Amino acid sequence: MERLERALVACNRGLLIVLLLVMACIVFSNVVLRYTTGDAIYWAEEVARHLMVWITFLGAGLVLRFGGHVAIDNLHQAVGPRGARWLRAFVLACLGLSFLLMAYHASLYVWATRFQTTAATGVPFAWIYAAMPVGFVLLFLHLLFIARTYVLEGRHAESSEMDAEAAASI
Repeated sequence: MERLERALVACNRGLLIVLLLVMACIVFSNVVLRYTTGDAIYWAEEVARHLMVWITFLGAGLVLRFGGHVAIDNLHQAVGPRGARWLRAFVLACLGLSFLLMAYHASLYVWATRFQTTAATGVPFAWIYAAMPVGFVLLFLHLLFIARTYVLEGRHAESSEMDAEAAASI
């Protein structure tokens, strides 16, 4: 199970790096062309926007995993250790259920937009909106991997390469 978790995190991070690099290259090239030749790449803004959507949904799970999302933990501290465990279990169950419901409804939305295409590239919107169910499933998987440690100890995943502050900046 630990190998699967490491592989998921590595693939998730690798894909994020590639998408961010592609987006940065497209935007940089478009800016350079606009200021040097006066012409722009007609599809650059659209593709960069769609890459940003994918980066956002793919990165949300990693941010959750390392504790980078906004959290208010005053109540956890006020109810004592046993109450805090119950509260964290409740929060975890609510998050898990929300992620699964959002993945389901996002899948319906993807299906509904399968015949619509983007203006500049002609790519079906379903490919862009597929980021939503994929992202929510990844959020759910990352939540499952940290669930035990989070409920029992109130800690998120730890890594020598990433902490909550670095995760929040993804």
